Amino acid sequence: MLRFSTAGESHGKALVSIIEGLPAGLEISAGYINEQLQRRQKGYGRGGRMKIESDEVEILSGVRAGRTTGNPIAFSIENRDWENWQEIMAVEKVMQTGEREVKRPRPGHADYPGAIKYNHADMRNVLERASARETASRVAAGALFRKFLECFDIHIYSQVISIGTVQVVPELVSRQGLGDFQARVEESVLRCSDKSKEAQMIEFIDQARLLGESVGGSFEVGALGVPPGLGTYTSWEGRLDARLSAILMSIPAIKALEIGDGIANAKTPGSQVHDEIHYQEDRGVFRLSNHAGGIEGGMSNGETIWARAYMKPIPTLYKPLVSVNTNQWVEQKADVERSDICAVPAAGVVGEAMLAYGIADAFLDKFGGDFIEQIQENYDRYCEYVEKVWKWVKI
Repeated sequence: MLRFSTAGESHGKALVSIIEGLPAGLEISAGYINEQLQRRQKGYGRGGRMKIESDEVEILSGVRAGRTTGNPIAFSIENRDWENWQEIMAVEKVMQTGEREVKRPRPGHADYPGAIKYNHADMRNVLERASARETASRVAAGALFRKFLECFDIHIYSQVISIGTVQVVPELVSRQGLGDFQARVEESVLRCSDKSKEAQMIEFIDQARLLGESVGGSFEVGALGVPPGLGTYTSWEGRLDARLSAILMSIPAIKALEIGDGIANAKTPGSQVHDEIHYQEDRGVFRLSNHAGGIEGGMSNGETIWARAYMKPIPTLYKPLVSVNTNQWVEQKADVERSDICAVPAAGVVGEAMLAYGIADAFLDKFGGDFIEQIQENYDRYCEYVEKVWKWVKI
């Protein structure tokens, strides 16, 4: 089983993670992981924290001479803002009463229910862990998962498709055009391939900033080159769409998700929804559409797997909403923490990391193995079988 866990607080000394189940022999470097961390920190509408942090990973175990050993992989990411918080967030020292305590929970955040669940009079204990700062660990872990998938010519992408009310027509991403598409997305401050719509998105964010508001949006994330047969129809918990949905919905502030054209499919006749199956002798089995998002009956069907995630506005507002002071039990404005106006582009990068984890986990379930060459042999044999018996050819 492939799994990873994270620990650490937003203003603590560091974020730490452990990955278990990655096979031996995977080539990896801190530089490759840092490239992904830098992508997460970009994006128009980010707050002051991004001016402080310049995330870099320190690999602590599980990698030797640039390759995974099969042992658990541990790594840390230093919080550079720790020097300003070490008195407040000290592990042993008792904090002075009232020093940066949080008593006025932010509507929409974990503050209030978390305080109830864990009996925290000071809600900083909640918000420090519930903060989206934790997603830096996910992106670092995701870099290893996407590197694993690249060994089998499976590639992950994302694109922002809306900011507030500004919507773009998502670009159809193909294996042949992937490089050009990713270059254009990476050049965009909002990870959007439509330059004219990007300008409107920027204006929308600027207006929100002036009003003390925050804004949400949506992004698409996909995986190209996934073979058919990942996941299963035989049990509810093994269905690939269910597994990926849970993984993507775990990203902070994501409140809705669709696999493929899920929302549009619900109001469209079946003849226009289901992806017809074609065959030509020189081409094998193929589809002309992919409304299903590459998943049928809980299993990958050989098409691109793609989903869209919808992010609510960030709960911290610089013109805060009405809340309750839980020390005095009177209505007051909610506490304000340093925050972003818009973090949809960063959420897309986190979405890539989480999709990479979900696909890599299902891939290892299917093909197994303790080292890369063993998994490659299993995968090649399966591809030969699928092509010979079922006429599916990986493009």
